[in-house]
Amino acid sequence: MAHETSFPCSVEVHNAVMEADHPEAFELYKLAVEMADRMSARRGSANAFFLTAETTLVTAQGVAFASLRDMPWPIVIALTLAGVGLSLAWWLQLRSYGELARAKFTVIMKLEEALPTSIYGDEWAVLKQDRGGSWRRRHSDLGAIERLVPLMFALLFCALAIGVLSA
Repeated sequence: MAHETSFPCSVEVHNAVMEADHPEAFELYKLAVEMADRMSARRGSANAFFLTAETTLVTAQGVAFASLRDMPWPIVIALTLAGVGLSLAWWLQLRSYGELARAKFTVIMKLEEALPTSIYGDEWAVLKQDRGGSWRRRHSDLGAIERLVPLMFALLFCALAIGVLSA
């Protein structure tokens, strides 16, 4: 079971204590944390790819045609479908990464029960605390905010299509 520490202690000292008292659990814990970190890096790379692809499509519309009204409707439909399709794929991938992250951190916090301290568990407890008078009283889930970006791109592509086709 995880124990709360009431004394300030460096991460190195905590690691040494955990490794000495619970070597198997600590090795699994380190592996799980490393896997979670790698997943976060992959998520960032995927976001960069989708952001670049979406921005390229929007830019292509502006560069290829002096006026959006001169754009042939089949191209408008094709660009809109491509943009909305990319947005949907991006949104679904972000949702999948969020589910995977929740699962990974559930496992990490379960492993912390066998260790003398609960770094991630304590972090989540602090994040969920009410902050009082702040304009932002609670922690905002990055995944929920992150999933707004592909939705905004999808809306942008639809608005551009409606604007061009109704002109």
